[in-house]
Amino acid sequence: MSRIVVLGAGVAGHTAASFLRAWLGRDDSVVVISPRATYNWIPSNIWVGVGLMTPADVTFPLAPVYARHGIEFRQARAVALHPEGTADDPTPFVVAESTMAGHEGEREPVRYDFLINATGPKLNFGATPGLGPDQGHSLSVCTETHAGETARHLDALTEEMRRGVRKRFLVGTGHGACTCQGAAFEYIVNLEFELRQRGVRDKADIAWISNEYDLGDFGMGGMHLSRGGYVTPSKIFTESLFAERGLHWTTRAHVTGVEAGRAHYETIDGEQRDIDFDFAMLLPPFAGVGLQAFDRRGADITATVFQPNGFMKVDASYAPKPYDQWSAADWPRTYQSPAYPNLFAAGIAFAPPHAISRPYQTPSGAPVAPAPPRTGMPSATIGKAVARSVVDMIGGAPGPTQEASMAEMGAACVASAGASLISGTAASMTVFPVVPDFERYPEYGRDLRFTFGEVGLAGHWIKVLLHHVFLHKARLRPGWRLIPE
Repeated sequence: MSRIVVLGAGVAGHTAASFLRAWLGRDDSVVVISPRATYNWIPSNIWVGVGLMTPADVTFPLAPVYARHGIEFRQARAVALHPEGTADDPTPFVVAESTMAGHEGEREPVRYDFLINATGPKLNFGATPGLGPDQGHSLSVCTETHAGETARHLDALTEEMRRGVRKRFLVGTGHGACTCQGAAFEYIVNLEFELRQRGVRDKADIAWISNEYDLGDFGMGGMHLSRGGYVTPSKIFTESLFAERGLHWTTRAHVTGVEAGRAHYETIDGEQRDIDFDFAMLLPPFAGVGLQAFDRRGADITATVFQPNGFMKVDASYAPKPYDQWSAADWPRTYQSPAYPNLFAAGIAFAPPHAISRPYQTPSGAPVAPAPPRTGMPSATIGKAVARSVVDMIGGAPGPTQEASMAEMGAACVASAGASLISGTAASMTVFPVVPDFERYPEYGRDLRFTFGEVGLAGHWIKVLLHHVFLHKARLRPGWRLIPE
């Protein structure tokens, strides 16, 4: 009888817990610890942020789903790992701090035989002064609550624009080390489309600001897409989309601060600039959630288990090396902790060995280096692979049995570029592998037979279908295991 604890109920954690429960015997227990009471299908937050969906359309309560399928659920925040137990009891445990109403702050030890850390990111708005919807002057679509607030701001500005008042919109990344440029890209093209649908596009100036070296980098060093027999750099692909929609762009930028109506930024050339706005949706950089780790004597071993940024060390090569020496082989394959074999990480919680895009910095030393994306399809694939390894190790395997290297993994993305079943569009892209491998694919780093992109109405229909299919899968409804990650 084994007890497996999963920290987090996002894409990676929920996927891992679901398959663990499906594959394990009933004598084994699966416990999910998550500070949120609900599951959020984050890709559709984009549509919440432009008012086409509500937060209720992209979320559902976790407790009933888990209860129905025999998964224990603790609505709590993991705050400390004790992978060696204590001096009196070697059973490892995690300290969980309740977030339930009326029980906030109450702590309990939750013991485990295996633990999967899928805590996802801390939204590090504090990295940039004035960034964020709570204590700052910008908006976000990172959560359904943030996205709902963003939609309300958009509605208010729309009413002013209908009265003839011109407005300035700014969308992008709020720090030089941000990831998720793809989400910001998806938001800006949906914003532009929605303003056209509302009849106020002529009253809007829309600008993009990003830490990408070029448009279309997406934190993946850019891509070369096979389209109609031609090879098109994602830079051209994305610039064409922006130019067609009248969007202005600034890249190679680190936002240094945000005040009411104005963002300050520095370029990699050292120029200090400002940009004014009436509406700013700027994504934050990510950090680990701040888990600490202690040995059996109570000594702090956080630096052994986690990188300084708070993400968990796994079977990757973390030796510092210059960009020209980065290799696909640096990336993890099994996501097992090198310090504790019963400890794994999945999704955003694992520490990547380095960025995928070439890093830059400003003359003042600020990073202008997109962090590698680890969301969506890769997160789910990793969560499922880790779950299978854990099940096999419980069954007697001496170590992890499944591999899911992002340097050997493909990914598909359907990015909405305007939500309408008649006139909407979406950019449908596939990439293989996610992390380029210039030893296997010397010219472009990727296999162009499986790396391509198209923009059209069909992509929008697929995007709508994926919204419903993946919420069906996440709710563990009949046939959920047949739906691919």
